Amino acid sequence: MIDRKLTRYIWLSIAAAVATISLKAGAYFYTGSVGLLSDALESIINLIAAVFALWMLTVASRPPDEGHNFGHTKAEYFSGALEGSLIGMAAISIAWAAIERMITPRPLENINLGIAISAAASVINLVVGQILIRRGREHRSITLQADGRHLMTDVYTSIGVILGVVLVGFTGWLILDPLIALAVAINILRTGYHVVKESAEGLMDASASDEDMSKIVAVLDDYKEKLGIDYHALRTRVAGPRIFVSAHVLMPDEWTIQHGHELAEEIESALREAVPGVVVSTHMEPLNDPLSMADMDLV
Repeated sequence: MIDRKLTRYIWLSIAAAVATISLKAGAYFYTGSVGLLSDALESIINLIAAVFALWMLTVASRPPDEGHNFGHTKAEYFSGALEGSLIGMAAISIAWAAIERMITPRPLENINLGIAISAAASVINLVVGQILIRRGREHRSITLQADGRHLMTDVYTSIGVILGVVLVGFTGWLILDPLIALAVAINILRTGYHVVKESAEGLMDASASDEDMSKIVAVLDDYKEKLGIDYHALRTRVAGPRIFVSAHVLMPDEWTIQHGHELAEEIESALREAVPGVVVSTHMEPLNDPLSMADMDLV
């Protein structure tokens, strides 16, 4: 189950979105830069995504019930999918505004003030984005990680936009403003694709990461070497912060059910210690029974 306290980080993201929308809208108002307008549009997307993320994180924190025996943690993937889609929509909006400005160029005003305001908004997004990514990795929350990556994309966008405004100010080449906005749109679209892809993999019951799999296999191999047991049919699937693990453990024929049960409990405890958040299910089989080897394949 997801820690409900994680929602406080989403509230932090919402507060950051409100602050940056106000700042970036002001920067656009003072300069008339389509690049800064694109930056403000992305911050609006940030706010919508953060509100939806708060809802999904609240749902994901609910404990298992009769209708959802394995919990509600997969709700996080809906947040990631929406966030990635909104990032794509922001990219399209930015590109549209940039193309329109290329057709009808417009001089920029109050450049220094606009840059200062946009830079202040970027610092807010940088700090909050890093907090969300760090806490998301720590708690295996795709929602926090997606929201944090979205904010970092906003930071990169702002850097590009500020650079464009500075170059326009020095060169007088108005075309640079929409061209950089187009480059920003392409970068945002790439980020949105990766966020949607990661969410889709989670909804498709993707296996544990290579790092987690190596830890799981190391625990099982250690027991295999120490006790002369064996195992097969190792399967994993990830659901938000949880990793579901199932394996068939083959024990010596002469062992009692009690002995096998104690071993299973010990192995499951060792796996939970090695990989926090795992939910383990083991199936005990006799080592020398030919039928024990008939269920190794994925079905």
